[in-house]
Amino acid sequence: MPTAYSPRAAAHHGINNLKRLAYFAEVIETGSFTAAATRLGITKAVVSSQVARLEQAFETTLLIRTTRSVRPTEEGRIFYEHCARILSEAQAAFDGLAAGDGAPTGLLRLTAPLDYGVAMVVPAIAAFRQRFPGCAVDLMLSDATLDPVGSDIELAIRVGWLTDSALRARSIGTFGQVLVAGPDHAVAPDATPADVAARPFVANSNLGDPLGWTFRSETGATQTVRFATTLAISATTGVAQAARDGAGLAILPDFAVADDLASGRLVRLLPGWALDRGGIHAVMPGTRFRPARVTAFLDILTDRERRR
Repeated sequence: MPTAYSPRAAAHHGINNLKRLAYFAEVIETGSFTAAATRLGITKAVVSSQVARLEQAFETTLLIRTTRSVRPTEEGRIFYEHCARILSEAQAAFDGLAAGDGAPTGLLRLTAPLDYGVAMVVPAIAAFRQRFPGCAVDLMLSDATLDPVGSDIELAIRVGWLTDSALRARSIGTFGQVLVAGPDHAVAPDATPADVAARPFVANSNLGDPLGWTFRSETGATQTVRFATTLAISATTGVAQAARDGAGLAILPDFAVADDLASGRLVRLLPGWALDRGGIHAVMPGTRFRPARVTAFLDILTDRERRR
């Protein structure tokens, strides 16, 4: 029985094919898979596999591969000429939308960590939808690191320190980290990190080293301490709730505890000591073109970050 036609599935299939054309064109223009991957900001393996899928789909050899070079077959050369025209037209279309020739449309698929997503991304989506009602949004809130290429995601918001250099990243802003606790765990104003290291501590087990922290004083002195955890939780929202319930001290992003500090549900400890700031980045697949909806949403989120 034939499969029912799905506009969304057809659109995703078309986008994937367009990406493969871009990857193939980059290989031709740079002369190697490695150089193409570097220019696109993705891994060599991704470029190679996507070009191979293109060849398999049409049962045609497009490239002659040797240990020293990559060159097109006659079919590959002709195909590249068509690809170059198609990609040029696609880029012109996206540029026109981004320049305001038409309002962004289509489905924006993105992912973000749960805590930052609720605090900042969801309000930005609401503003985005009000401004561009022709766009729909599919947001996946997850503390797991999802691969934009493999998950068919146009945009991934990463909070912390980037470890994957194979994708294109744009800085959105930074965030502070603060040592907090419920009012019952308040300490003396002149306390140091060493003074509180033995106190009950709620650790975020998603972090690489949730117990070791280096504090810097206003005078430039540093103290590195290791907390002895009494509770480990794998989500920032859970760590914050445990701190509110009096389970112990916790180190949390400033955006996750701003309301709690303002209301007094949590208090900041060691205000004269600071921790390293973390980065907030938008991570995207390496492509020649960026849909106008991605650019428009990033502009809104970045503006809200600046104001925060």
